[in-house]
Amino acid sequence: MRIFKLRALEPPEEVKVLFDRYSQNGIMSLDDLRGFLVEFQGEYSATREDAQAIFNSLKHLNIFSRRGLHLEAFFRYLLGDLNGPLSAGVHHDMTQPLAHYFMFTGHNSYLTGNQLSSDSSVEPIIKALLKGVRVIELDLWPGSKKDAVEVRHGGTLTNPVDLLVCLKAIKDNAFQASEYPVVITFEDHLPENLQAQVAEMVTKTFGDMLYRPETDQLQEFPSPESLKKKVMISTKPPKESKTSSKKEQWNSEAAASKSDIETSDKDEVDDGENLQEDEEEMTVPEYMHLISIHAGKPKGGLQNWLSIDEKTVRRLSLSEQELENATRRHGTDIVRFTQRNLLRVYPKGTRITSSNYNPFVGWAHGAQMVAFNMQGHAKHLWVMQGMFKANGGCGYVKKPEFLLSNEVFDPNRVLPVKKILKVTIYMGVGWDLDFRRTHFDMYSPPDFFVKVGIAGVPEDKDMKETKAIEDDWQPVWNQRFEFRLTVPELAVLRITVLEYDTSGQHDFGGQTCLPISELRTGIRAIPLHDRRGDKYRNTRLLVQFELN
Repeated sequence: MRIFKLRALEPPEEVKVLFDRYSQNGIMSLDDLRGFLVEFQGEYSATREDAQAIFNSLKHLNIFSRRGLHLEAFFRYLLGDLNGPLSAGVHHDMTQPLAHYFMFTGHNSYLTGNQLSSDSSVEPIIKALLKGVRVIELDLWPGSKKDAVEVRHGGTLTNPVDLLVCLKAIKDNAFQASEYPVVITFEDHLPENLQAQVAEMVTKTFGDMLYRPETDQLQEFPSPESLKKKVMISTKPPKESKTSSKKEQWNSEAAASKSDIETSDKDEVDDGENLQEDEEEMTVPEYMHLISIHAGKPKGGLQNWLSIDEKTVRRLSLSEQELENATRRHGTDIVRFTQRNLLRVYPKGTRITSSNYNPFVGWAHGAQMVAFNMQGHAKHLWVMQGMFKANGGCGYVKKPEFLLSNEVFDPNRVLPVKKILKVTIYMGVGWDLDFRRTHFDMYSPPDFFVKVGIAGVPEDKDMKETKAIEDDWQPVWNQRFEFRLTVPELAVLRITVLEYDTSGQHDFGGQTCLPISELRTGIRAIPLHDRRGDKYRNTRLLVQFELN
């Protein structure tokens, strides 16, 4: 009983000092609190109404006084939901063409687990949409009797799910988390008669929600703002996909000449950019008219793939390996291509456990659709989830201006330090409420430590850690770290809490990732998430951010 007993929760010394500075005779008035918000927290537009909202959020507590906040109430506010680390709501300019945004993108969105033998289901599609994912991928195949369309991962042991069920799930859940457009990418392995069936299903399911462009030669993609609550279809137009001679060029996504790309994914096919077996041209106008984002690779190697047609825009797909190899010699060409066109990057075929890859290679080159397996849970997916907490979590993040400027950005050039981020980890709370008392250690309270670092371009990557605090459910670290950033616009702050084990196999105690471009300075409450990215109810850190 002695060692498991919790001590009273106390504010760190820095919080006590701040309270003394912004209060009078132990009471922080409405105007005092507004002064704290403006001067210390950097909320320069904070009003008395904002301060009143904080007062109102604390009124139900016994510690609240009508005259103002006592130290304990002020401390509760600092640890509360109104003091989060990011700006709330959509605040980016949403009126630019789609090509100007990073889009929260899934890969093989229907799979429940690994890429070889897991079930196909609507559940992962629904979960992804509810987390703000805006691009859903469906692989379309003929059913066993060749008279129906099913969704499955071809050439594997994965079980299928009916296309219609998937479409209805998308319709019902598309705009719960965000009102901005959902893009469905079809990897199409269908004969002509089943493509007509797909056209009918899509049209009937989505009705007016379906975006149909007036022309199949879009000179510029529409904006997310103009596409609110619309569903878009992206796949390779049928008319480009037939003839045996072309089949040899397209039967692999590694069709580039070896002089341009050396890739290990030679039998990997994605996005319907492979060719059908039949030799005749396809003529399914209904299916053709569904497609608002045309996908496909032109003939030849990488130079042709990245060619820019001033009269029309399109989508190109590359595997992570293809992109990485292409960036060595064609970095600025890729950036230029993505200023008007869409680039989708997808995991290489050897990632059978549904693992993921470094997304910053794609983002630093302007790739809008960095497609991830949402089924896993590891650091790359946490970083992806962190990036898309930006802009109110709406699934669209405006690309930095340097990726859109006429002076084309060179991702291979080392840049000078632009910002210095200082992070002070004060303390943590909530594990005693979210975990069993014996979860971390059978016989004593946990020994927590924090790893804090940067995910971003290679020059910005860094990871540091606090000391471990022994036997404490409410650890106080009070440690400060400094990070020098060359591309802060793309950097993501990574925070992971671990429980120290002498074996070196430390227990997981929570994580979060936050886009540095959107961090609110000052002292903030940082909610922690589990391995899947779901937020704990109570577990959080008290952290200070300074950005110079």
